[in-house]
Amino acid sequence: MPALEKPDGPLTTNVKWRFPSVHPEGRKYLVIAAGITFLTYTLISHFLGWLLVGVTMWVATFFRDPVRTTPRGDNLLVAPADGLITMIVKVPPPPELRGPEALSDSEYTRVSIFMSVFDVHINRSPINGRIKRVAYVPGKFINADLDKASEDNERQHFLVEGNNGVRVGFTQIAGLVARRILAFVREGDAVEAGQRIGLIRFGSRVDVYLPAGTGPRVLLGQRSIAGETVIGEIGIDPALIGTSQ
Repeated sequence: MPALEKPDGPLTTNVKWRFPSVHPEGRKYLVIAAGITFLTYTLISHFLGWLLVGVTMWVATFFRDPVRTTPRGDNLLVAPADGLITMIVKVPPPPELRGPEALSDSEYTRVSIFMSVFDVHINRSPINGRIKRVAYVPGKFINADLDKASEDNERQHFLVEGNNGVRVGFTQIAGLVARRILAFVREGDAVEAGQRIGLIRFGSRVDVYLPAGTGPRVLLGQRSIAGETVIGEIGIDPALIGTSQ
């Protein structure tokens, strides 16, 4: 989708809803599910076949890849994942994201986004820049909503250095049912904010480490949309408060 620019006066670009496509990584699962459904319906049981139609529809929904419109701004950080904001804490970054040309040992504000099996699982870059590090760590598959999942679960770390020199780290974390973390980018790749960078299969979490002096523009219990929700603005701490209702 081309970038949307606001002319002098009202924005008149004609935007239409479209049915989300299925990401290529999910198409083989959709074919398998559809094949099993067809064979079950024709050879075993119409009733079971109709039940499996629901499973096939869920597979297509899980791997959906909707178009997202990303707000532009050198200092804006957008959400890398769809899901529920479940934790906002100050912690040191993981060892894989530390170093002279990475993040320091000091504490960063970590925003954790939990993705249920009903959320879109395509992950996106929070900023424009270049991928400085991709580090995969094997691990367990405990509930991704637990704090210790950041250290115990299978995970994949990314470090992006923005065009302004600011570095942002974020981590894909596998969950109870997730069994595969995929990266679509490599170290050295240039990325744009909102660009697809990876996928986690079947329920998981993404942690984002906000740069020093940057506070979250999201609240606990809020839902984020990957590539669209602004979760922070570099160097600004809005100190938000909110109410769940």
